[in-house]
Amino acid sequence: MAQSREPEEHAVHSSASLSVRWVQGFPKQNVHFVNDSNICYPSGNFIIFINIKTKKKTVLQCMNGIVGVVATNVPYEVVAFSDRKLKPLIYIYNFPELTRRTKLKGTVLLDYTLLSFSYCGTYLASYSSLPEFELALWNWESNVILCKKSQLSVDVSQMTFNPMNYHQLCLSSPSSVTVWTIERSNEEHYLKAKSVKLPMEDGSFFNEEDLIFPTSMPKDLIYGPVLPVSAIAGLEGKEAETFRPKDDLYPLLHPTMHCWTPTGDLYVGCEEGHLLVVNGENWKVTVLNRIEDRSPMDGRNFISPVTLAYQKGGVLTSGIDGFVYSFIIKDSYYKVEDFLQVEGPVEHLMFSPSYKMLLIQADKGSVYIYTFGEEPTLDKVLHACDGKFQSTDFITPGNKYCMTLTHSGEVCVWCIEDGACVSRIYLNTPATVLACSPSSLSAAVGTVGGSVHFIDVWDAESPQAFHKVFLSESSVQHLLYDQRGIFLLVGTSEGYIFVINANPSSLFQILGFVEVGKGILQISTVSLLDSDIVEVMVLSPLSETERSKLEIFTLPKILPQVYTTFADERGRMKDDLIHKFLYEIEHTLSSAVLDFRSNRVYGFCNGVPYICSYLLPEKEHNSICILKPYQKVQSKHYGPGMLSLSPHGLWLLSSAKCGILCIRDTHTLETFAWCRSHSHQGHGIQSVRISMDGQNILVNGRDDGTLVYLRWRRFGEDLINDILEYCQQLLTFLSNTMEEENNYLSITQNGSLNLGSESEHTINKNMSLSIDSSQEELVQDDNMKEIPWIQQKSQEAIKKEVHLFSNKRKEIKKGIKALAKTVLNMMEENETVDNIAKLEQREFGLDLEELERLHDESEEEIEKIRKDVEMHNLAKSYLAERIKEECWNSMAVKGRALKCFHIPYVVENFPMKERTDEELKEVMRVLQQKKIETECLKLRKEIVEFQSAITLVKKHHEEEDEEEEDDVAIKHTNLPNYMLGSLSTDFGVHASLLSSQLELHSREEKINQIILLKDIIYKVKTVFNNEFDAAYKQKEFELARVKERNIRIKEIILDLELEEAVWQPEFDDCEKPERTLVVESSEITAKKYINPWQKARTELLVTHEMEEWFLSRGPNTRKRALMDMMGGVLEVKKEDILRMVIPPPAFMAKPDALWSEEEKKKFRDYEKKVKDLNEERDKYRKSLEAELRKLQNSIQESTQNFDEYLKRLFERRVKAEMVVNQEELKINNLIFSLLLDEEINSRETFLNNYLTRKQEEKTQTSEAIQRSREDLDGYKEHYDNLLAEDKVLDRSFKKEFPEIPSHQVDILYKLFKRRPRTHKPKVHSDTASIVPFGERPGPGKLNKDAFAQLMKAMDDMDNINNMPEGLDPLVWDHFCMTRRVKVENEQKVKQKAAGLMEMMAFLRKRVEEDEKVQQEIEKVFHELIVLQEEKVKFQLNLTIQILLKQGQVELENFQLLVEYSDAILINRNIIEDLNSVIRTRGQKKVTSMMESKDIHKGIFQIEWEHKKMEMEMEDLNQKAWDIQMLFFSRERQKYLSEPNYETLIAIQIGIMEQTIAALDKTHKKNVENRKKLLKKLEKFSNQKDVANYTLSCNLREELVAVSERKDICSALGSKLTCEKIAKERYENVMQQQKLTNISKQQAEQILILQAEVERLRMKTFPALVPM
Repeated sequence: MAQSREPEEHAVHSSASLSVRWVQGFPKQNVHFVNDSNICYPSGNFIIFINIKTKKKTVLQCMNGIVGVVATNVPYEVVAFSDRKLKPLIYIYNFPELTRRTKLKGTVLLDYTLLSFSYCGTYLASYSSLPEFELALWNWESNVILCKKSQLSVDVSQMTFNPMNYHQLCLSSPSSVTVWTIERSNEEHYLKAKSVKLPMEDGSFFNEEDLIFPTSMPKDLIYGPVLPVSAIAGLEGKEAETFRPKDDLYPLLHPTMHCWTPTGDLYVGCEEGHLLVVNGENWKVTVLNRIEDRSPMDGRNFISPVTLAYQKGGVLTSGIDGFVYSFIIKDSYYKVEDFLQVEGPVEHLMFSPSYKMLLIQADKGSVYIYTFGEEPTLDKVLHACDGKFQSTDFITPGNKYCMTLTHSGEVCVWCIEDGACVSRIYLNTPATVLACSPSSLSAAVGTVGGSVHFIDVWDAESPQAFHKVFLSESSVQHLLYDQRGIFLLVGTSEGYIFVINANPSSLFQILGFVEVGKGILQISTVSLLDSDIVEVMVLSPLSETERSKLEIFTLPKILPQVYTTFADERGRMKDDLIHKFLYEIEHTLSSAVLDFRSNRVYGFCNGVPYICSYLLPEKEHNSICILKPYQKVQSKHYGPGMLSLSPHGLWLLSSAKCGILCIRDTHTLETFAWCRSHSHQGHGIQSVRISMDGQNILVNGRDDGTLVYLRWRRFGEDLINDILEYCQQLLTFLSNTMEEENNYLSITQNGSLNLGSESEHTINKNMSLSIDSSQEELVQDDNMKEIPWIQQKSQEAIKKEVHLFSNKRKEIKKGIKALAKTVLNMMEENETVDNIAKLEQREFGLDLEELERLHDESEEEIEKIRKDVEMHNLAKSYLAERIKEECWNSMAVKGRALKCFHIPYVVENFPMKERTDEELKEVMRVLQQKKIETECLKLRKEIVEFQSAITLVKKHHEEEDEEEEDDVAIKHTNLPNYMLGSLSTDFGVHASLLSSQLELHSREEKINQIILLKDIIYKVKTVFNNEFDAAYKQKEFELARVKERNIRIKEIILDLELEEAVWQPEFDDCEKPERTLVVESSEITAKKYINPWQKARTELLVTHEMEEWFLSRGPNTRKRALMDMMGGVLEVKKEDILRMVIPPPAFMAKPDALWSEEEKKKFRDYEKKVKDLNEERDKYRKSLEAELRKLQNSIQESTQNFDEYLKRLFERRVKAEMVVNQEELKINNLIFSLLLDEEINSRETFLNNYLTRKQEEKTQTSEAIQRSREDLDGYKEHYDNLLAEDKVLDRSFKKEFPEIPSHQVDILYKLFKRRPRTHKPKVHSDTASIVPFGERPGPGKLNKDAFAQLMKAMDDMDNINNMPEGLDPLVWDHFCMTRRVKVENEQKVKQKAAGLMEMMAFLRKRVEEDEKVQQEIEKVFHELIVLQEEKVKFQLNLTIQILLKQGQVELENFQLLVEYSDAILINRNIIEDLNSVIRTRGQKKVTSMMESKDIHKGIFQIEWEHKKMEMEMEDLNQKAWDIQMLFFSRERQKYLSEPNYETLIAIQIGIMEQTIAALDKTHKKNVENRKKLLKKLEKFSNQKDVANYTLSCNLREELVAVSERKDICSALGSKLTCEKIAKERYENVMQQQKLTNISKQQAEQILILQAEVERLRMKTFPALVPM
């Protein structure tokens, strides 16, 4: 067998190589026309060319990785594309030869984003994104960059040349449209940009002003010059030229696509739905208006054009709704018409070069060709799949068809020969993986939902989904058939591997599942032809230990017959029966496969670029076995890779993220063949499939969406013999099984038994059908109701367990019910007991674990809430501390207020912060500087003025007394208040050091003045705060005195038993603001939380206090005796008179008649005492009342005096605030002047910088003009020389023919002057009517074609038939040669003249640019002069602050009356009466105007209500129309019209149930018949197996005999073959030597002949003698 070949037979097969046969991929970029019959698009590493008529594909591979951007040049039939490596290149290939014409290498680092050819010229424009954003112009024929320009971070979305002018190039991005003009001077090229001004989002235009030199700036005569916004912002560089405030930025339209017109205009489509036209001369934009002539496209909402294609009279465009629209444009309006409809949104439209076809590219990649004509046709050239390929596989045996799968569930069958799509089938469910069975013509598809769909491919042109297995709810990640097609292994994301019978005749019976680790990476099987088992290896990661785990188990061949014994009731296979072994590898693997000899594992290392082999131990083990690398080679891949084995197990296929496929020998692990089919930019290769005979290989890309079909270009005999021998053996082994299963599939297909889900397929390559929406709903409902197989097995096992333990369950239920009843009784009893003895509700829970879990959850929730509250409180505390620190602690003088006692006056102080050391130093510096300036001024006066000696002595005395000198200086230097601008001197603050407001010119003086003014403000506030503090202390004293007097008042009121309230003033919170920072206990409304230890301490203190109280309640004899004898006091005070009571005698209880004399005497004494007591009491009461009035009057007087004082302080506060505001106003004026000064300086700096840039630009333009003039002079000199040579040729014509007669000379001269007429190719009328751009050749091609046509016409004129009669043929030949030289010279002169005109135009443009720059420089100079004048005016025209008395108004000078000669004196009462009359009439006028205003307001309100009612009426009419147009189906009509609708539905349901029952009965009969047939077939199969075994024994004997005879023949024939080869080689060497001698002789003869020809040519050449 092929697997048993020994290692020493292996060698490095260097002769083996792979080639790409075809590529399947769909366009992600725009499709391009190469010529009128071919299109192309990039896909992965390839460019695919499609012939529109034959649909034949041609492939061009980029050897440096994935293809970047592509562009085509139709006239030259070349294709340009870029790669995406670092420092990418641009390749240009010829079509259809596909030979490389040139390679362009630029300076771009990362990637090209756009390429564009000029129509017929040799220009190629390229644009790159990050980091250069560079536009480059190439001459692709000469392989040079002509010029390039960089833009600032502009991502361009489209780049096109003007078809009618190859010197214009348009670049559009989502935010801008820029037109670049290519200017040329001989060999120099320049790019000039012109930005198109886009309108705003609503279609209107924003009037932009000149930001550098604004002309509409207002002039402010008071506050100085008004400067541009950039100067106000302080910008001085280039950003000032384009700076706009945020409020002045308006959203503009966002271009999406553009196209050129024959007149050089541009049509631009915008994201907002507007269509713009850009004039090609002045580049002004016009917004086209849409003509609404019908309902908006049958409910379709056309939002924005995605692509544009110009046609005569308008444009074709498409949106996102699958329609192509035709815009008929006339003037500034356009009308929308439906053109055609395709499937899906259209992304690209393009006309063919002849404009006879329209290419339509859909968003998914499908390409349609619409052919114009009398009967237009729409042909689908390319039918794209729904997404990239998820999985691929060969249909057994792999030499005719292959299959692909997309994520949406689309399965395609492809022909291997030409890559054509044979058929499609839509599963309409998200799919993940595909596998084809080697033992039958069927395939399995795994889905995301956990089901496996089986597809019958017996007829490749009409596949059918005939069965479905729902395994689990986790997605299917792996599908794998073993080599003999016995089992299908299904791996899911949850780590289950399901084993399914792979035979369709068994209806894919599920045999069980094996549980492995989650995240299965790969499944590998070994199923040898002579083995009775199938070995399975599963690779999964161990993420926590960074290791890999291998699980190997075996499946017996007879498992379908005995699977019930291998699996438990839940379907899980028993580890001991399947011999499951575990292995671990100490490093991570991304892929691993099991060798066919089952003693070795090949692994692809994940972290390092190595492929290792590991030997499996021969002894069985129970624990985990650690595998060590046995053999290790470098993989020469990077990134995680995948391994797979060839069908015969001798080749190891490796692929990785790099995109290279390597085929290795399994014994040496050396690579003998490789191919780069994908690249790392597309994340490499996703899967590799090899056919059974090893001839065909499918390579699927991961992210590039490309499927590559590879075949062997060269193949060694040993390699091909091994795999073909194994393929033949495998096909022979599987022939019977395949025949049986395929017969079953054919019967199933012919019988139309659809056992799977509803699906549809298509054969037509141009149309694809989707299933009906109602069928989709039914399929979804079935899937929702369906239960996975693993759950079914689990439910069946549970049912068996329930049935087995039913009695035990009943007993447990009874016990639980009794226990629940007991608990309920206990809970009822708990409700009746006291609160102390009552248990909590949770304590009755019997599930202690659940109680503990709930308790833990509640504790976690409480802890979480506590943390949140703590963090919230912490944030609030931090904020409070910050506020307190900023507004309270940092204040040297806290802000507080004082209130009067009786009047509503409140006086506040000035809160003040402590001045910092820097501020104090700054103040001291300014004061010192001012003192120095004052002294300097005095010294100057002494030097300049003459002073007498007396004055000098007086000054000497003044210097001795420093204080007097300072006072005198202050006295003499003080300015009046109206000139000082404030009343700060009223607060004792000296302003002598302040500069006069008329002298503040420099910046330093203004800053010093601001510092001094701030110091004055501080001093004023300090003076007032001192006065405020004195008042505050006085109020504290008054409150203390009032409180002291109130104590006596309360005693008097208590003695007099009056009900008067005592007036007790207190400080408010505004007077003592520190109280707001202290929280009293009474302010807290929440209950205070007390810790347990605090609660115990409180209880202990309460107990101690109770004990002390009981002790104090003990007997007190002294106090009781004092109360009994003297009323509780030892001495009677005067205050107690009002409370004294003389006790009446005891006999007063008896009647008067019973009194004795003694008793009557006592009664008289009693009355006298009472009378005396009352008199004393009245006297004392009066004295107390007088004292009370005196105290109250004194309190009233003192508080009123304080109020008067506080009132004066209030006035002082108002005056202080006035002073502070006056000083702050001066500071603000100074700050404004400083700010304006900075703005002027910024403007001046910007203008100087701008002038510098313009001067540099002027230097560049001057140099460009100088170079252009030098080039023009040199070119003109060359042109003059050519022109002179042309004239010399004309004049010396007759001298060339001196030997012939004059009349023949004249005839020849006429022929010499004659030129052939060049006929322009006639354009067919139908072509001219279709093609809007007409003939568009570039100058290079036009000159070449014209010259070639002229030379062809000259050949006709040089014909011997046109020779005049009697002329010598030699003379005629000489004449023809002379005329040809003349014509060629004339052509050169014409070309030079065209170049000269171009250079002159270039020079003229450079001169215009230079003049424009010069004008801008002059404008900058003028602006600088004006700005400097404004600056001088601003520095001299100062803003001063003057104090005016209240009522005075400052008037202009012209309003003052100088002479009073015509004035009269009238009475004041007359003026007042006149004013009162004016006021009365004015009031009446105002009243009438208010009434008129109210009337107008009412009218407006009524009109608004009327409009509102009209709009409501329109809304109601619209709603009524909507109700009338509401769709009313037959089902709804039936529901409303049928009285017994539910009965009708029930009858229908009954009929359907009967139908289903009948179908089930028929199904059961069919199943029984099939079982009988199966038994017969099994008997027949056993008979065939016995016969096959007999034949195989005979075959082995025959093979031995054949091999012996082959050895004999090879031994006999080897010697003869060697002799024959040697003789043939000798003959070849002799013949080669003979031919070499002959060629040398012929070369010598050719040299002699060439010398003779040259001699004769020089003899006949005309002599051109200079004139």
